[in-house]
Amino acid sequence: MTPEQLSDLIVASLADLSAGGAITLPSGVPETVTVERPRQRGHGDYATNAALRLAKQAGMPPRDFAGLVAERLRSADGISGVDVAGPGFLNITVDAGAQGAVADDIVAAGSAYGGSEEGGKQKVNVEFVSANPTGPVTLASARWAAVGDTLSRLLEASGYLVSREYYFNDHGAQIDRFSRSLLASARHQPTPEDGYPGQYVADVAAAVVAEHPEAPDLPDDEALEVFRENGVGVMFAEIRQTLADFRVPFDTYFHENDLYESGATDRAIARLRELGNIYEKDGAVWLATQKYGDDKDRVIVKSDGHGAYISGDAAYYLDKRERGFDRCLILLGADHHGYVGRMMALCAAFGDEPGVNLEIIIGQMVNLLSHGSVVRMGKRTGNIVTLLDLVEAVGIDAARYALVRNHIETNLDIDVDLWAKATSDNPVFYVQYAHARVSSILRNAADLGLDPAGHPELLTHEKEGELLRALAEFPRVVAAATTLREPHRVARYLEDTAASYHRFYDNCRVLPMGDEEPSDLHRARLRLVEATRIVLANGLGLLAVSAPDRM
Repeated sequence: MTPEQLSDLIVASLADLSAGGAITLPSGVPETVTVERPRQRGHGDYATNAALRLAKQAGMPPRDFAGLVAERLRSADGISGVDVAGPGFLNITVDAGAQGAVADDIVAAGSAYGGSEEGGKQKVNVEFVSANPTGPVTLASARWAAVGDTLSRLLEASGYLVSREYYFNDHGAQIDRFSRSLLASARHQPTPEDGYPGQYVADVAAAVVAEHPEAPDLPDDEALEVFRENGVGVMFAEIRQTLADFRVPFDTYFHENDLYESGATDRAIARLRELGNIYEKDGAVWLATQKYGDDKDRVIVKSDGHGAYISGDAAYYLDKRERGFDRCLILLGADHHGYVGRMMALCAAFGDEPGVNLEIIIGQMVNLLSHGSVVRMGKRTGNIVTLLDLVEAVGIDAARYALVRNHIETNLDIDVDLWAKATSDNPVFYVQYAHARVSSILRNAADLGLDPAGHPELLTHEKEGELLRALAEFPRVVAAATTLREPHRVARYLEDTAASYHRFYDNCRVLPMGDEEPSDLHRARLRLVEATRIVLANGLGLLAVSAPDRM
C-alpha cells in the first residue's frame, strides 16, 4: 500500500462517515489528506494529521474525530492497526500483504513508476543556461544546465509537455567586446581593456582566420563584422557540443537578434498599449509596471528611439505565450535577483498570472574545491572554472549528480577529491553501487533459474518493511520535487533508499545458500530486489545519471 493509496482510503472513510451523518464537513470531504512516514518505527507505518485539520470544521474534539476515522479504517482491507495518538494523530499499521504488494505494483509499472499525469499535458517552456556566446560554459552555467534539465525531466514525468530553450544572446555590447577581443588576438595585439582574456579567444580567432585568412587585414569595421559573424558561431558550436555531451538537449535555440529583426518588440509594445499599460513622458515610452508590483515604471523605448532592455524581455515573453506555452520557467543566477520583480510585473501587464504563467527560479553560485581550497583554472579560460573542468575532474555522472544534489538557493561547494572517489563516501557512487548490487543479484538468480514472484504476505521482516515503505515514497518525492521545483529531493531520496536497500541486504538472505531449496520467500525477496532496481534506475534517469549493472 502506497501513501497515495492510503490517502485515498482515508478520504473514502471520511466520505462514508459524512454520508452516514457521523461527521459533518461544511466545506466537503477533501480530495486528499497528508500521509507521512513517522520518525519512530513504533508509531506505525504511516501517520496522518487529517483529524486535527478537519475536527474544528466538524465541530468535534480532534481525538473524538480521530476515533471515528480510526474505527472505520480498522475494518478496511490491508490495515492491521490504527492508533489515536497525542491530540488527534492517527498512526496506521499496514498488514504485510498490503505493504508487500508495493513491490508487485512497481514491477508492473516499470519505467513509468514514479510518474503521473498531474500536468495534464500543459505546455511548459523551460529556459535555462542561456549564457552569452562569448566563452565556454562556466561552472555556474553548468549548475543551471544540470538543474534545468533535471527539472524538465521531472515535469515530463509528471505529465507536462516540456520544451527546453536556450536564449542565444547575439545582440548587444558583450558580443561587440567579444568581436574586438577576437580581432585583437588575430592581429597579435593586447586584449582590449574591456575584452575577454584566455587562450580560448586565441583558439576561436585562429579558427576564424583559418576560414577567412584575409580577415585581420580588412578595415576595422569589416574585420569586426567577420569576427562577429564567424567567431560567435565557432564559440556557440562549442557551447552546444559541451551541453550535448553533458546530456543536456535543447529543443530550441532562440536568437535574441530575431526579436529586433522580426519586429517582435514593436508588436509587444503595441499589445501592451492596447492593454492600457503604455504611456509617453519626457520623450520616452514607458511601461506602467509599478501598478503590478514593480518598484517603479520602466522606460521601454528610450528618448533616442532605441528599445530599452525590457523591450526585448516583453517581446520574448509574448513570443513564448504566442507559441502556445501555458507556463514559462526561467532559471537565472543570483545576480539577476533584481530582475524578478519587473518580469513578474511585465507578466501581469500582459494580463497573465505571475507565478503561474511565468516562474523565475534564482540559483546561487558554485565553487570547485580540492584539498579544501577553491580551484583556480588555467589560462585557456582566463581563470574561469568551466563545465569541462568539472567533468574532467569527476566525470559526467558525478558532475550531474553533484550539481543537482543541493537546493539551488544555496551556495554549492563541489569537492573534486570526494566526487572522484570510488567509495561509499561519494554519494553518486553509493547510489550507483546499490543499483549494480541489485542487478548482480538478479543475474545470479537467473543463473540459478530462480525467478522473482509476488508473495507479498511473506515480506514481514522489519528491513523488508523499511525498504518497501521507502520504495512507496518515490511517486510522492517526484511530485514534490516537481511542484516545489526542487530536483535535489530526488538525489537525497535515492541516497536514503540505497541505504535502506543495503540494510535489507545485510539482514535478509535473498538467494538460497548451497543445496538449499529455493522457496517462495526467496522469490518474494527477489521481487523486492527487482522493484528496488526499477526505482533506483528511474530516479537516476530523472537526474540523467547512468544506472550501471556492474561496478
